[in-house]
Amino acid sequence: MGSRNRQGLCCFYGIFLLAPSARHLSEFADELDDSYAYICYAYSKDFRFIREICDHGIHRMPQRNFTVDKGWQVLIRDMDFDTQNILRHARLPLDLFARENAVLTVAEYYRLWNTMAELADDPLFPLRLARSVTFEAFSPPLFACLCSPNLNIALKRVSQYKPLIGPMVLHVQELEEETTVAIGGLPDDLPLPPTLVAMELVLFVHIARLATRENIVPRAVQSTIELEGRQHYESFFGTRLKSGKVNSVSFTAEDARRPFLTANESMWSIFEPNLRARLSDLKQESEVRDRVRACLMETMASGACSVDDIAGRLGVSTRTLQRRLREEGTNFQTELRDLREELARHYLANSRYSGAEIAFLLGYDDPNSFTRAFHAWTGTSPELARSDLHARSTIQ
Repeated sequence: MGSRNRQGLCCFYGIFLLAPSARHLSEFADELDDSYAYICYAYSKDFRFIREICDHGIHRMPQRNFTVDKGWQVLIRDMDFDTQNILRHARLPLDLFARENAVLTVAEYYRLWNTMAELADDPLFPLRLARSVTFEAFSPPLFACLCSPNLNIALKRVSQYKPLIGPMVLHVQELEEETTVAIGGLPDDLPLPPTLVAMELVLFVHIARLATRENIVPRAVQSTIELEGRQHYESFFGTRLKSGKVNSVSFTAEDARRPFLTANESMWSIFEPNLRARLSDLKQESEVRDRVRACLMETMASGACSVDDIAGRLGVSTRTLQRRLREEGTNFQTELRDLREELARHYLANSRYSGAEIAFLLGYDDPNSFTRAFHAWTGTSPELARSDLHARSTIQ
């Protein structure tokens, strides 16, 4: 398949990762009764996407848990919500906030957030919620931010500890003229709810103003979603909200270096060891092998499935990734080959995709490369394997 076709199809593939698909993906997750399923977006003649479900044993991912910080209760009260009503609608334990070391899965986290947004029945809910954040609404990432000397350090700290409390990642880029923080979901999870994205965009500007006591105006704000009540958000930001391919906020270098009046390095030194320990525990919940397969599932169809590509997405060096895989008794090429073979067999048995289409989905540059690889795995061709698999299913 030519590079131009691949780029075009990858653009189509990427559309489903943006906000317009979040509602459909959430509905699908509800149909599965919140079980973990990985959705593989696939190109076909009528541009439909195939849902790869965990029942096939291919895409099952380790369950992730996130700490329920006490700040949730403060925010819920500040928004004039009834805590018990929120928990009941979200199908969560009514004593959730009273439990020691309470945690939420990704599905539970999204249910809690979406319930709050739904019951608020206000398009400006994300704006109101973010602006209500104070020191009282304590959470580790917020504390990491406000104790920092300036915004540059604050954003780097919060990007490191954000995974403790929610299914999202932050990418911080510090340049000579500006500092940008981009918001994204975890590689193996559903897209972030649009209202959550909106809240995060507002929150970073609010924190900059709260910590400096200055009316910081971001250099640029861009979003993949169309915010209802756009003019109110732009009034808060003090700048136009631009449409873009990522959700991000950029600050001038001067503002990013502006001293935080809330800086408290002595307090930070007390809390940092505990935060590091919690982050270490979180990272160890899933094996490196599972995380590699999760990244491959997301990037394979784009062709970005080299060990360097995956190491970059996981935030480690190539050498470190290879070492950790060896410690688990495997290596990158083995995981890539095994995943491709599993997916190839599944597509052949459960779809009408041609060999060329399957080759694209598995990250091959041309169908012949896929055919040769499949023959090396199985000793037969994709077409004969499909006939055999269909014959077996008919007999059964």
